[in-house]
Amino acid sequence: MSAAARRLLLTLMGVGALVILLGYGFYQDPRYIPSPLVGSTAPDFSLELFKGGTVRLSELRGKTVMLDFWASWCLPCREEARDLEAAWKRQGDDVVFLGINIQDRKADALEFIDEFGITFANARDPDGAVSVDYGVWGIPEAFFISPAGRITYKHVGAIPPAVIEAKIREARRDLISTGSGRGEHQAIR
Repeated sequence: MSAAARRLLLTLMGVGALVILLGYGFYQDPRYIPSPLVGSTAPDFSLELFKGGTVRLSELRGKTVMLDFWASWCLPCREEARDLEAAWKRQGDDVVFLGINIQDRKADALEFIDEFGITFANARDPDGAVSVDYGVWGIPEAFFISPAGRITYKHVGAIPPAVIEAKIREARRDLISTGSGRGEHQAIR
């Protein structure tokens, strides 16, 4: 092969690699950043529950926890509400579902809870501190936490019931997922 042919081949390979890289970038959500929290101890918090009392995450140690960040104005949150309630009812006493309402009016959040017959615990993050600590960027957004207190999985967007069941089983065993899931979501305001 001549020197000119080798230069042409190397140039085409370089351009091809650049085109592939750009093509990959166009199909990625530029706001999505994998959570550095997966595999780490879940940040502790204390919030007031809508139905009275407070919840402190560290007091749930020893149980599998699913945190679900949501808002009443979020369409994917509305779409998954009944599935979350059904999944919650199928779980044993070793699993806690905790909804965390963000960027919402309290009256609207309570109306949402009543409309969908939500019976699992829900709290309000009035100043957004908890959602910031967890790096929430789209809702609904779920975090699965093992009995040891480690975040095992993060899912942005509506989460299918089969994924809920699978990720609870993995969290019970403290198995860390290698990736995060994504579905239909709304960016937070």
